Parts: sequence; C-alpha cells; structure tokens
Amino acid sequence: MDSIELLLTRQSSPQLVAPAPDNTALDTILKAGMRVPDHGGLTPWHFTIVAGNGLQKLSDIFVSAFKSKGVEQAKLDKAAKMPFRAPLIIVVSTRISEHEKVPKQEQIISAGCCVHAMQMAAFALGYGAIWRTGELAYNTEVKQALAIKPSDEIVGYLYLGTPAKTFTKKPSKNYTRLVSYL
Repeated sequence: MDSIELLLTRQSSPQLVAPAPDNTALDTILKAGMRVPDHGGLTPWHFTIVAGNGLQKLSDIFVSAFKSKGVEQAKLDKAAKMPFRAPLIIVVSTRISEHEKVPKQEQIISAGCCVHAMQMAAFALGYGAIWRTGELAYNTEVKQALAIKPSDEIVGYLYLGTPAKTFTKKPSKNYTRLVSYL
C-alpha cells in the first residue's frame, strides 16, 4: 500500500482484539507520532501506554471518576469495560509550554496530529485503531490519576489491536461543498 492509498482508505476499527502491536510495531507507531508538525520544536505531547494490567488500572480510574460524580450503575459498568475494547491504548496528552510564538492552541493541534499519525502508522502496519475521547478525556480526576497537569489536556485515547472483523470500505466523502476559493 502506498502512502496515498493509505490516506484515502484508512478507517477506524471500533472492534479490536489481540494481538496488539508488538514492541517493534509500537516503536514505529510512536516514531510516527514524533514526526508531526511541531512549531518551535516544543514536543508538546506525552504518550501513556496502557496494556496488560494497565487496562484494569485505567478501568478503575474511569469508574472512580464517574463514582465521584454519582452516576448511575449502568454508566459505571460501561466505564469499567471501556479500556478492554482493545488490547493496547495510547493516551495522548499535552505538555503545553509557555512560548511567545507558539500559542497553546497550536500545541494542542500538534498533539492531535500525533494521534492521527500514530493511527495512520498502525493502519499501515496492518493493525486496527480508533481515536476516542468522550467525557473521560476532559475529567480532572482521570487527568490527575494519569499524572497529567490540570493545565494540560487529554487529546485522545488511541485504541490499538487487530480488527475483530473486516468492515466494508466506507465510501469517500465528497469535499466539494467544503471548499471555497479566494
């Protein structure tokens, strides 16, 4: 698969099973994240790898965060299962630096580019991936449990594994109504 075919055919894989990317593939995926546009060379991101026993730890963090909000049992049960939707998760968070030429927004976008690049790398390596956020990406208790400063953000949970089934290729979206010329 060449790079254009990759860009035009990539799609999210919501149902992921083992095997997860091995250490060599994970190294490649993380290196892809490191190649994204980074104004000022600030590297304003951090990767937290969640696998094995870490999936249960993340599950406990999610449940605790919702319990403190007093949510109903059904939501707690769903939160407990979330990390087990894939055998490996990369939590991508920001590490914002004060910089006169690189505003916070650019640094957040750069961290988001990491998630995208890593998802594309996983797809190129034959793995499935899906980029998720949801309210637990914006939860202060989750951030604290993952040692993410209150001033930083979780830009995504990148779930990685082997697609549980083959999905039909999604049709390409038409871009013409989204383009204007000056």
